[in-house]
Amino acid sequence: MADRSASVARDTLETRIRVDINLDGRGESRLAIGVPFLEHMLDQIARHGLIDLTVEAEGDLHIDAHHTVEDVGITIGQALAQAVGEKKGIRRFGHAYCPLDEALSRVVVDFSGRPGLEFHVEFPRARIGEFDVDLFREFFQGLVNHAWITLHVDNLRGRNAHHIAETVFKATGRALRMALESDPRLAGATPSTKGVL
Repeated sequence: MADRSASVARDTLETRIRVDINLDGRGESRLAIGVPFLEHMLDQIARHGLIDLTVEAEGDLHIDAHHTVEDVGITIGQALAQAVGEKKGIRRFGHAYCPLDEALSRVVVDFSGRPGLEFHVEFPRARIGEFDVDLFREFFQGLVNHAWITLHVDNLRGRNAHHIAETVFKATGRALRMALESDPRLAGATPSTKGVL
């Protein structure tokens, strides 16, 4: 299989971000974002997706974390799209259920070439530590818009906000891993009746 890694930099008046990604990695992450809970969640995607991920970000955190979290999602999405390339030979679809104690979430992904997000997660509180839970949707919206994927995220049950978030990100990693795997029966063909994704 061809090299499936990418490096993307995004510089705006609000943030400066660099992402390095290797889709065929060992699940290693190096994260310096300045938003500790987001770093914890991205480590889940890397670890459970077997994706090597480096994210370095400087943002206007003196205002709040919104721009940084959204732009990290955008930049990871751009890197993911670049690394996956023409998507020949991949499974394309992936899904995962991940529990953590009382919490259970399901994530389904399609490397469809069409951005779409269905995000059905309700948190029992507005913040996890200092992290505003509204920003999870902003992260995933940025990700799908720039990775050109369809993503359905559903929390099926849970009482603890930290547990809910962690199941969402673990399931995202596992679903990505499944979708990005090589399918030997495809023999390098594009997994679409259109012949292109």
